[in-house]
Amino acid sequence: MAGTALPKRKLGKTGLEVSILGFGASPLGNVFGDLKEADGVEAVHEAIRLGINFIDVSPFYGATLAETNLGKALKDIPRDKFVLSTKVGRYGQDVFDFSAERVTKSVDESLARLNVEYIDIIQCHDIEYGSLDQIIEETLPALQKLKEAGKVRFIGITGLPLKIYKYVLDRVAPGTVDVVLSYCHYSLNDRSLGDLLPYLEEKGVGVINASPLSMGLLTEQGPPDWHPASDEIKGACKKAVEVAKSHGKNVTTLALQFATANPFIATTLVGMASPAIVRANVEAVVNGALDERLLNEVESVLSPLQNASWPSGKPENN
Repeated sequence: MAGTALPKRKLGKTGLEVSILGFGASPLGNVFGDLKEADGVEAVHEAIRLGINFIDVSPFYGATLAETNLGKALKDIPRDKFVLSTKVGRYGQDVFDFSAERVTKSVDESLARLNVEYIDIIQCHDIEYGSLDQIIEETLPALQKLKEAGKVRFIGITGLPLKIYKYVLDRVAPGTVDVVLSYCHYSLNDRSLGDLLPYLEEKGVGVINASPLSMGLLTEQGPPDWHPASDEIKGACKKAVEVAKSHGKNVTTLALQFATANPFIATTLVGMASPAIVRANVEAVVNGALDERLLNEVESVLSPLQNASWPSGKPENN
């Protein structure tokens, strides 16, 4: 592939440098449809070859299938070629356990499935479904012990409602949480994470942005049936897709270029199910120029519902 190398950015105060485009491994768990194992493995290898060094997964994706398949892909890759992130706490659609005992066991299970001796970033997964006080008082201290034992290097928290981050970060010692992973809040239709970036920078916390395509809303094939967005949001995003198509452009490309352009976001995660998708995404980010005129048109379509989201987890965490 012609062009410059995929840029990297520093991830908070971790000392890690991660590619601005990250490999979301949820498709390896058949989350967005059936995927041949060989295609998933090949997609991981192509991502590494093209300069993507950040890979994110979770035991929740495909009930451990994504981790298992990713482990098969990673066993042939030198450990210093990738920064690996996985999660604890969520194990099924409605199965959450943030207890110290379970998350400790969970890390050992992930290490075995992923065929690695350590995990770079361990994240508490979708904490809005649990007790934030338990995360502060029990989960994070348990993960700190695993960090001291060398099984994990850095600790993060993830979730949809943005208010959860301030709640936790304002109540833990500096350096307890190294990164946050926010999804569906820095994309063409929702930029609300942008307002939180100065606070996170002040706290020294690295920022991972996920779902710049809003879990399929900003794609030509449209969102999966389970997507929680309202019909109004889905309709506006579909209209944005059509506006891009009328210019002979793909809104996905525009969305990726927009999300990865923000210098205060270290990396943007995108689920990638095939080598062809990996190549197209890297090409868009590395060699594509953001079409400002198209961006303005798409923004005008989306502006009535800009930053509209949906509830997630416990009511008090929204």
